[in-house]
Amino acid sequence: MSERGLTDAALPGSPGRVDLAHLWKQRWFRWPVFALGGMIVLQLVEWIADPESEELLSGGQAGAMLRWSVPLLLAGLGGMFAERAGIVNIGLEGMMVLGTWFGAWGSVKYGPVIGTAIGLLGGALGGLLHAIATVSFGVNHIISAVAINIMAPGVTRFLADEIFSGYAGGSISQSPRVASFGSVELPVLDRVSWLTIIAFAFVPLAWYVLWRTRFGLRLRAAGEHPSAGDSLGVNVYRYQYAGVVISGALAGLAGSFIVTELTGIYREGQTNGRGFIGLATMIFGNWRPGGTALGALLFGYADGLQLRDRDGVHALLLVGVVVLAVLALRRALSPKRTVVEVGLPAVIATLIVVWYLLRDTVPPTFNQVTPHILTLVVLVFSAGRLRPPKGAGQIWRKGEH
Repeated sequence: MSERGLTDAALPGSPGRVDLAHLWKQRWFRWPVFALGGMIVLQLVEWIADPESEELLSGGQAGAMLRWSVPLLLAGLGGMFAERAGIVNIGLEGMMVLGTWFGAWGSVKYGPVIGTAIGLLGGALGGLLHAIATVSFGVNHIISAVAINIMAPGVTRFLADEIFSGYAGGSISQSPRVASFGSVELPVLDRVSWLTIIAFAFVPLAWYVLWRTRFGLRLRAAGEHPSAGDSLGVNVYRYQYAGVVISGALAGLAGSFIVTELTGIYREGQTNGRGFIGLATMIFGNWRPGGTALGALLFGYADGLQLRDRDGVHALLLVGVVVLAVLALRRALSPKRTVVEVGLPAVIATLIVVWYLLRDTVPPTFNQVTPHILTLVVLVFSAGRLRPPKGAGQIWRKGEH
C-alpha cells in the first residue's frame, strides 16, 4: 500500500484511528476478510452438519482445491489477457481441448516437461486461429470462438485415431498413460505439483505485466479504447494478436495440467466445460488477476469436494443458505431495495433449508453439476459490480473513431 493510502486510512485529526470505510474500498483488505469469513462459515457449517467431521477444512480438501482450481485459474487468466486486449474469447474450452491432446502426445513422446510445453503451444495455435479470424478478418468474436469449440474436439479425435491407436493402451478416445510433471512436499497440503506452484505464480506476474509494464499499458489501451491507442502510436492489431495468443497458450497449459496432474491420461471430453467455468472466474474477478485467482479457488473447492466427499456437498447446502441470507439482508438495508431483490434470496434460502432437512444426501447428479450451479449463482449475484474493458467484443478497424 502507498504512503498516501496509509495516511488516508487514518481519520482526520485522530492519529492512530483507522477509517474502516476507506479500508474496505481497498482490494488488498477486502479479499482476505472475505476469505477469513468463508473459512468461519465453513467451520460453523461443519459443526452443524457433523461435529466429528473435518472434511470441509481438511488438508486433503485444501490440496484438492488447489489441484482442481489450476485449470480454471489458467483459463481465467487467459480470458483476461484476451479481453483486456479487446477480444472476447469464449473459445477457451476448445483451446483447452487442444492443450489436452498435444500435452498428452508430447508427454508420451518426449516426457511431461516438454509435453506440457507442447500442450501450451497447441492452445496457442487455437488462440492464433481466433486472432486471425477476429483481428485480421473482422469475424464476430462469438462466432469465431464457437467454431473453435466445435472444431477442437473433432481435430483431437482425428489425431488420436491416427496416432494414439498405434500405442499400447491408446485408442481413438484416449492416450497411453503419461507421467506426472513432478511435485514438492509442503506443510498441511502434503505434495503439491510444480505446475500448481507455477500456475499460481502467474497471478502476480500477470498483474505486474498488465499494470506495471509498457506492454501491459498498450495491451489494455487496445482493449479500452483502440482508436485512442492508435492515435498515440499503439499498434492495436499487434497487441490484440498478442493478447489472444497468450490467452490460448494459458488455456493450452490448463489442458496439459489436466492430463499430466489430474488424470494421468488423455481422454476425450475430459475438460468437462472447465474453459467456460474459467471465463466465469475471470468475470467473478472483474477482469483482474487476484479476483480471478479467488474465483478459481472457489470453484476448485466445489469441484474437489464433490469428487472427495458427497456428504460434504450436502453440508455445502447450508453455506448457500448463509450466503443467500447475507445477500437478502444486504439488499434489505439498501435504500434502493425492491421486494424481489430482498424476497427472492430469502425464498431460495428457505427452500434449500427444507431440502437439507428432508434429505440426508444429495443425488449423485447434483454432485456432478455443483461447480456449474455455483458458476451460475456467482454470475447472477456479481453482475452489478462488473467493469469489463470498454472495447471488449468490438470489431475495430484502423482509422475508425
